[in-house]
Amino acid sequence: MRTLLFVSGLLAVAALAEGSDSTNTSDRPTLVIVVGAPGEEEYGKQFAQWAALWEKAGTQGGAKQIVVGLDPSDGGSDLARLQQLLKDEPKESQNEFWLILIGHGTFDGKEAKFNLRGPDLSATELASGLAAFRRPVALIDCASSSAPFLSKLSGPGRVVITATRSGFEQNYARFGRYIAEATTDPEADLDKDGQTSLLEAFLIAARRVAEFYESEGRLATEHALLDDNGDGLGTQADWFRGIRAVKKARDGAALDGLRAHQFHLVRSDQEQKMPPAVRAKRDELELSIAKLRETKTQTPEDEYYRRLEVLLVELAKLNEQSDSKPR
Repeated sequence: MRTLLFVSGLLAVAALAEGSDSTNTSDRPTLVIVVGAPGEEEYGKQFAQWAALWEKAGTQGGAKQIVVGLDPSDGGSDLARLQQLLKDEPKESQNEFWLILIGHGTFDGKEAKFNLRGPDLSATELASGLAAFRRPVALIDCASSSAPFLSKLSGPGRVVITATRSGFEQNYARFGRYIAEATTDPEADLDKDGQTSLLEAFLIAARRVAEFYESEGRLATEHALLDDNGDGLGTQADWFRGIRAVKKARDGAALDGLRAHQFHLVRSDQEQKMPPAVRAKRDELELSIAKLRETKTQTPEDEYYRRLEVLLVELAKLNEQSDSKPR
């Protein structure tokens, strides 16, 4: 019986990926790209190039796109424009909201800020602007001194990535280039499922940052972090083997990566055909299964397999509901 349930669960996952025969037109993520004050012309050129890479990914993924910071100033501040678009954006949705910060950052020991043309954006202000969001959110802060944004913005349903692990890593950060490139790079698809997840892009970008400093014989001044379990702690890329975190925190804190692996700005053809509600439920069940597996050694065998069977059966039922919908 247990074997049959395992097989049915695997078949359910495969069938879910097939979805319907037509691509969902309303299943569009929102991609907001914020380009900060460059400070120097050379940085400005690089930031514009990184923004263009994100725009390319957004186009491929069919995203609704908004770019802040590259257009000529109309008299209003970039901070005011960003705050307004956060107010205007739907708060309740199954569609992902991606916010990319490209530029420089500062940290005075208390508050981290992202440098904009005009007034800067503080981590506290951004947390306030996103407080009402009850939808999947991905925040990628590519700036120096960005780590404090992680603890401020961490929360349920969110993936937060920062270019640094400390507010005091204040040197120019190169992470932004590499994660922008990785988002549409087939080589970044580590599990070979035809799409690059946000986790995979993070891992590849962090690896390429480390390779840069090593090849230049320089001490690394940036170490990216990822948080997707809402605890505000974050996990470094070198804690992963493949797409799974293998190191354990001393205090036993939960590791990150599971939710980030479900975020895809550019989805595969199969994933695009899946109804948003089905995908959301599928993701929820996959997270539950993955978390259960982490407790296997601490859970009595009979109880572990009983709970696992329940989740796999629910996946099978979800598959049946999806198949019953008209195509």
